[in-house]
Amino acid sequence: MNILELSEQEIIRRNNLQQMRDLGIDPYPAGEYSTTAFSTEIKENFVDLPVVGKDDEGNDIRETATSENSRNVCIAGRIMSKRIMGKAGFAELQDSKGRIQVYVTRDALANGEDTTLYNTVFKKLLDLGDFIGIKGYVFRTQTGEISVHAMELTVLSKSLKPLPIVKTDAEGNVYDSFDDPELRYRQRYVDLIVNDGVKDTFLKRSIILKTMRAFFDRHGYTEVETPTLQAIAGGASARPFITHFNALNIPMYMRIATELYLKRLIVGGFEGVYEIGKNFRNEGMDKNHNPEFTCMELYVSYKDYNWMMAFTEQLLEKIAIAVNGTTEVKIGDNIVNFKAPYRRLPILEAIQEKTGYDLSTMTEDEIRIVAKKYGVEDTEKMGKGKLIDEIFGETCEGTFIQPTFITDYPVEMSPLTKMHRSKAGLTERFELMVNGKELANAYSELNDPIDQYNRFVEQMKLADKGDDEAMVIDHDFMRALEYGMPPTSGIGIGIDRLAILMTGQPSIQEVLLFPTMKPESKA
Repeated sequence: MNILELSEQEIIRRNNLQQMRDLGIDPYPAGEYSTTAFSTEIKENFVDLPVVGKDDEGNDIRETATSENSRNVCIAGRIMSKRIMGKAGFAELQDSKGRIQVYVTRDALANGEDTTLYNTVFKKLLDLGDFIGIKGYVFRTQTGEISVHAMELTVLSKSLKPLPIVKTDAEGNVYDSFDDPELRYRQRYVDLIVNDGVKDTFLKRSIILKTMRAFFDRHGYTEVETPTLQAIAGGASARPFITHFNALNIPMYMRIATELYLKRLIVGGFEGVYEIGKNFRNEGMDKNHNPEFTCMELYVSYKDYNWMMAFTEQLLEKIAIAVNGTTEVKIGDNIVNFKAPYRRLPILEAIQEKTGYDLSTMTEDEIRIVAKKYGVEDTEKMGKGKLIDEIFGETCEGTFIQPTFITDYPVEMSPLTKMHRSKAGLTERFELMVNGKELANAYSELNDPIDQYNRFVEQMKLADKGDDEAMVIDHDFMRALEYGMPPTSGIGIGIDRLAILMTGQPSIQEVLLFPTMKPESKA
């Protein structure tokens, strides 16, 4: 880096780095540094030593800490604050679990007459953000704070950029806050260091995934992996990312869904399979969408969408309790309760309930008129199913706050779904709406290969009309269906959106460690 581009603080830190090296201290030492405890464990397990007397000022004198009473610890972490008071000082150390105060004295760190480690290294050369290791014993200060008295100090890593340390004064005013969303998402590593609660969101996301996997595994279903690069972008109505495979000189697509490959495995004899992985859709970004997102898809043989609704209720109730200790989650101004059962409402009834229009009796042209009334644009390129979907999105979707299964979609909207067993023109499909957004999409899967082929042909007609999200025919999937697929139910759940709900966050960027960002300006 050009020295002219460095800030004053960065220059000071580089000078401190060199001075450490001049003293024979490696600021980036190799080898393991074995810790024995985390900050939170030290505080949770601390028990005050017995009082053995009083000092001249009437303060309690406690029994001296020794290795026999297990007070000795070795910890490591990042310096978040430092206060020097002559021959002693305090540092706040942050490890992966939390923070703890460290008490550092000149005499404890002295090597005979050599006080360099305290007087030079600790007082002058260590900066906020540096990593250090501390060996010492745990005690409670006169102010009552559980702390570690440092007997050894090891420099583990020098920080060359100053942290935006967030400070709050006595009146509650916050200074140096690192709260600009673009900076937070672009520099998530800084966000995690300085902003309380950010790491907790991602720990909760991890609990969601662990709970989900454990739930599926307990039912005997198998986690699998399917191709991310695919010759055909199938399994959903979405615009794909396109790349080129040089070795075969063919275009390839980043997958938009895992559905068709997972169904191949049901054909192959698996009872139930699921995959938690990345999908990619070239459709823009907003607070609810990221072009790269995580989705879970599950397929279980000999089941239908009614079974899947009950199964989904059990899953989400269990996840809510695992993450928050309760089925109720506060999301903005709403309290969402994931306690089963959830309401079930056919989509056409939902639209009629909100608008007064019975679309089941209308022609495509009549539905197009209704769509235009509710602000749907470019309706000429849309078929009947797409029009109904847009009308639902404009008039209904945002109104379902509590978990609600929207069921029985028209066949035009559901090219991979089995026809409804008793309602002509409809399919056995549901979408789960929570807090005004779709969380899950599920079917009684279409396993009639002739019907499936005809559905694909209808999708191609929509593509000819200009629908760039229409599905194409996957001939290998068709061949798999012709070998026979048992009755099957499948579901897809957006993990990012589930994380938004379970953690009460306002946007998808808050639950993605590294959301997609526009290129950083170099100006």
